[in-house]
Amino acid sequence: MKFRAEGHAVVVGAGPAGLFAARALADVFGRVTVVERDDSADGHRRGVPQSGHAHDFLIRGHQIAEQWFPGIGEEMVAGGAHAGDIGRDLRWVIAGRPLVKGESGLSTVVSSRGFRERHLRARVEALPQVTVVGGQDVAGLSFSGDGSVVDGVLLGSDGSRKLSADLVVDASGRGSRTPVWLEEHGHGRVEEEKLKVDVGYATRIVRAPADAFAGDVGINVVASPDSPRGGACQRVEGDRVVVTLYGVLGDHPPTDAEGFNSFAKSLAAPDIYRILEVAEPLSEPRRYRFPASLRRHYERMGSFPRGLLVLGDAVCSLNPRYGQGMAFSAMQALALHDHLREEGEAPQPDAYFRRLAEQAVDPVWGMTLLSDLSFPGVQGERTPETLQVLELVGRTQVAATLDGSLALSCLRVFGLLDPPTALLDPAVQKRVHETLSRQPA
Repeated sequence: MKFRAEGHAVVVGAGPAGLFAARALADVFGRVTVVERDDSADGHRRGVPQSGHAHDFLIRGHQIAEQWFPGIGEEMVAGGAHAGDIGRDLRWVIAGRPLVKGESGLSTVVSSRGFRERHLRARVEALPQVTVVGGQDVAGLSFSGDGSVVDGVLLGSDGSRKLSADLVVDASGRGSRTPVWLEEHGHGRVEEEKLKVDVGYATRIVRAPADAFAGDVGINVVASPDSPRGGACQRVEGDRVVVTLYGVLGDHPPTDAEGFNSFAKSLAAPDIYRILEVAEPLSEPRRYRFPASLRRHYERMGSFPRGLLVLGDAVCSLNPRYGQGMAFSAMQALALHDHLREEGEAPQPDAYFRRLAEQAVDPVWGMTLLSDLSFPGVQGERTPETLQVLELVGRTQVAATLDGSLALSCLRVFGLLDPPTALLDPAVQKRVHETLSRQPA
């Protein structure tokens, strides 16, 4: 297998995961080809029905993007996106009360998903090592005679054309066909873990005056066990606003205008409804449904071919109400980058998947499941330790509506900068106790 400067890597999928993967590979391989089944380069891909809904780009993702594409945030702002400090310019409402605001020193850029993808794709296509090819469906993987090595991908509806590669990275999303192809070639079935959440979204685009946001670039009213409805309201390019409402466990927002507004009014805080009251609708509400979080445990497989790696939603697809997807993909691509830079020869799948799990997937998957299990209707194991952690995290979030330092601690965890265990630190819990003790009974 060729490797490093003389090698050729193929990435399946040109979404954020594929684009970040291509950037990681470009530091190692002389040629990188990104194969995307959709022809469009405008960020609106047929295979991504959720693309029109509100999308966060959490601070950890923003940091990785700036590391690999210096100045991309400024470019996006120049094109009409909105920059803001995550502690000062984003409004987080939890259990009906806003987190205390303050300077965090951590900035991000708020935009529509399509706008962000266009900028990421333009930066990736500008890399001399990278070629992005649209309108090409990957019908299968090309395996060596004994099935132990993947040496390319098969293109076209009939798989009649082979694109040879020294490494294939599957970033094709939740609907990845790699599990099927692996089983067909004798590598067994990858173990899957699911948590049913039945989240339903409805989103519409509106035009709202900037002063309606009181200086903020986005508003998040977070669903909680006591109020299992939430929403996000983001100022995106120009004077447009993306308003996304969601409910869990089948309590989904309607898509008629009156029902949509009534659902917004029913949230634990009126912030988003007040925006809708002064907004001009630009689109009808659109629906999206997410049945269950999904994790594929490739790190547990006893047999896996060389020449193939997987990342993004193809490995782990998270409850989208937390807005982690794009940042999570960037974190996984960073794990890929670290693995490739440390391997002297060809990448080893078992070592890669262990790193991916430890560096990115385990902490984020664990945090998402923990939060979902706070909703009584979500089916899953709740050990005494889990219940204790849920109680402590819940108390910390309440205290964060009263104390700026605790608010920043929560935002760092929300933004994937710190693991959720950071909220259990004795010093943090001492401050939580002192803050809540000062409140009248």
